[in-house]
Amino acid sequence: MKIKVRNILIILVISVISLYFVFSSSGQDNTMVKNEEEIEMEKATFAGGCFWCMESPFEKLEGVTEVVAGYTGGQKEDPTYAEVSSGTTGHYEAVQITFDPKTVSYNELLDVFWRQINPTDLRGQFADRGDQYKTAIFYHSDEQKRIAETSKANLQASGKFQNAIVTEILPASIFYVAEEYHQDYYKKSPIRYKMYSMGSGREAYLKSTWKDDEQNYSQSEVKFVKPNDEELKKILTPLQYEVTQEDGTESPFNNEYWNNKKEGIYVDIVSGEPLFSSLDKFKSGTGWPSFTRPIEPGNVIEKEDNSLLMNRTEVRSKNADSHLGHVFSDGPEPTGLRYCINSAALRFIPKEDLEKEGYSEYKKLFEKN
Repeated sequence: MKIKVRNILIILVISVISLYFVFSSSGQDNTMVKNEEEIEMEKATFAGGCFWCMESPFEKLEGVTEVVAGYTGGQKEDPTYAEVSSGTTGHYEAVQITFDPKTVSYNELLDVFWRQINPTDLRGQFADRGDQYKTAIFYHSDEQKRIAETSKANLQASGKFQNAIVTEILPASIFYVAEEYHQDYYKKSPIRYKMYSMGSGREAYLKSTWKDDEQNYSQSEVKFVKPNDEELKKILTPLQYEVTQEDGTESPFNNEYWNNKKEGIYVDIVSGEPLFSSLDKFKSGTGWPSFTRPIEPGNVIEKEDNSLLMNRTEVRSKNADSHLGHVFSDGPEPTGLRYCINSAALRFIPKEDLEKEGYSEYKKLFEKN
């Protein structure tokens, strides 16, 4: 009897050990499969002018796991945006895409790439001029090079473009990730991004060139989504938050723009939507920035305000719903209105920075005849 019990115990121990090795081996196999899948992810690198406009079309593709804005192709190590913008580094503004080739092919990425650019422009892209804004395909393998060359030849042969396609096909080199504020710019500053895309001429060109194409990789459908309170408190100063979100009022004569005499435009501190111009600013003697009219009337909403035992007309921004100030009927000609605005609700864009900030369409306001 004792021998039988001992034999049974031995069999049970052997069974447990066998099961352990089976499950352990299975876990290792799963890990190996996962590692193999990670190794199969590939990179694609494209230069298409301003990199702000090159992220969104790729990020919406299934199989793309990451799109990063950065600089590549030049000789300067760890370049800054200012250095690359100067055109002295040899770098291109570019995006680097991580993708699963089993889900989306390199050829499909090229199809999207061609639809974001003017491939016949040898000196830049749209409003952005200089070698740093030229188009290029940076291949990471001989296979990518072959596919890119075939894709370029097919596009040229299609007759879509009358002029020669000048987009270069170059070997990939070190890719330097751009500053954080450039990453997903179209999400962080959608209105400013929209203004840039339209003002640069890119959006109109792409719509005209690809209007009959079945594929839709549009950059234009970007809408502003207001950050939640927690995010706003990180973005704004305490005074900016108090004014814009809690309908506060800053001190007169002790704010940033009450006496600002520079030429430019004023935009919403949260959304970047254009609100007022220095051309309509006047000295009211109140200690707050005062304007005779908005630069974009549709971006300024008026509401009745009966707080503080007074009957006033409050003005708020349309997209961000920021409290801006109030409008009164005691202003100068030609409108007779005084938009009394809190500096804390505004961000000023000098006329010389309008293009790089994405407001190039307002440059004409400051051009002297």
